[in-house]
Amino acid sequence: MTLELSVDRSSPVPLYFQLSQQLEAAIEHGTLTPGSLLGNEIELAARLGLSRPTVRQAIQSLVDKGLLVRRRGVGTQVVHSQVKRPLELSSLYDDLEAAGQRPATKVLVNTVVEATAEIAAALGLAEGSEVHRVERLRLAHGEPMAHLCNFIPPALLDLDTAQLETTGLYRMMRAAGITLHSARQTIGARAATKEEADRLAEQEGSPLLTMQRVTFDDTGRAVEYGTHTYRPTRYSFEFQLLVRP
Repeated sequence: MTLELSVDRSSPVPLYFQLSQQLEAAIEHGTLTPGSLLGNEIELAARLGLSRPTVRQAIQSLVDKGLLVRRRGVGTQVVHSQVKRPLELSSLYDDLEAAGQRPATKVLVNTVVEATAEIAAALGLAEGSEVHRVERLRLAHGEPMAHLCNFIPPALLDLDTAQLETTGLYRMMRAAGITLHSARQTIGARAATKEEADRLAEQEGSPLLTMQRVTFDDTGRAVEYGTHTYRPTRYSFEFQLLVRP
């Protein structure tokens, strides 16, 4: 496939950055699909009239983002696009599916536990009450993307393990007649523990995105408390900011 690439030499934007942005857009829009070979740096440089170091810098910036990988004897290959999650009440499964990322799930824990003070406060329950604890590893294109830990009030819905591995939690809630209405969410970052690093195929101490969310139905009842960790090379949150009138 021949990509329509061009650079504007009169622009103050560095040439390598112009090229990397166009390549990233091609990956995100599916023009360059996972597994595609990017082609020869020399040919790309000649076609655009750029130096090889400029092309190499553009490619390296996408390698650093985890969008491309250099394979000996193969060349530069597209890995996948980063999932950019809009900040709205949606599930990771739905976001991955919409982005064409072929989501898969491994259920690590599906059990009933006693609510700690933190969990009880989030769900509006008495401390020590029974709650469902579900831990899942979400994958995209066979690679780990996020670790999801959710606490759900008792008797809310049937948390079948087989179903949890084939669909999203929010879809199961909607199918059970629960109308999701709003959520309170906190986003942060921290270094990965050894256990988290092993689980997400990262190095111990690597940065991870974190998210805590309490979700409410249309009656104001808390129906889920989630605490999740994400690989920042594979995932990001998008915000739309508005000026107050």
